[in-house]
Amino acid sequence: MNIFKKIFNYKQVPYAEIRAFSVHILTASGSFLALLSVIAAAEHRFVDMFWWLGLALVVDGIDGPIARKVKVKEVLPNWSGDTLDNIIDYVTYVLVPAFALYESGILGAPWSFIAAGLIVVSSAIYYADMGMKTDEYFFSGFPVVWNMIILTIFVTGAGPVVTSLLVFGSVILTFFPVHFLHPVRVKRLRPLNLGMCLLWCAFGGYALYLQGKGHVGLHFDVPNWLLVGFVASGIYLYFIGAVLQFFPKLGRKEI
Repeated sequence: MNIFKKIFNYKQVPYAEIRAFSVHILTASGSFLALLSVIAAAEHRFVDMFWWLGLALVVDGIDGPIARKVKVKEVLPNWSGDTLDNIIDYVTYVLVPAFALYESGILGAPWSFIAAGLIVVSSAIYYADMGMKTDEYFFSGFPVVWNMIILTIFVTGAGPVVTSLLVFGSVILTFFPVHFLHPVRVKRLRPLNLGMCLLWCAFGGYALYLQGKGHVGLHFDVPNWLLVGFVASGIYLYFIGAVLQFFPKLGRKEI
């Protein structure tokens, strides 16, 4: 090792910095997963697209706790993990799903294009909002989780009317102070919220599995029991934040 140091004349990088920068690489890998999902969407392999987005969601879920564990901010103060995370989130949560909606043509021309445009613009504005989270870690306004919305549209086979209501309604709610759930950070009803989130993910994942790898097109063939569970858990996740907002004592432990 000393010979290599003399030959290449490099400075030894502390282990802590290597470990911290590896977390940034993990986060940045979401951009490659986003690229794979775009390619799949362009080829109308929407099932594959959702699998890539799901994997990106897993990366997004684990990189934060790892970063806090290895104290990335303290070790590498000149590298902003928050900025990197926001870039990846915008692409995977917003840009790719909007592109999929446009490519699907569910709303027909020109409405598919208009809907996709409204999604990306409203979401960009939302990401600039410094007050997007409340003191209880609810999201204030629809939290631009368009990957979940578009998956719901595809799995349920929603037609133009339902799709329009869901998409344009969510765009409008982006700018209203209506609470939406963060299933991990919100303490009220946390076990139930986490359970419903895991159920929704399980139903959605199984729906994708049933279609098979390389599935092309919009038609998702899912059994009725799965469809009911998927929709019911999705409705819960979409509206429970507003319910807890209007019933502030619900789920709150008395001191």
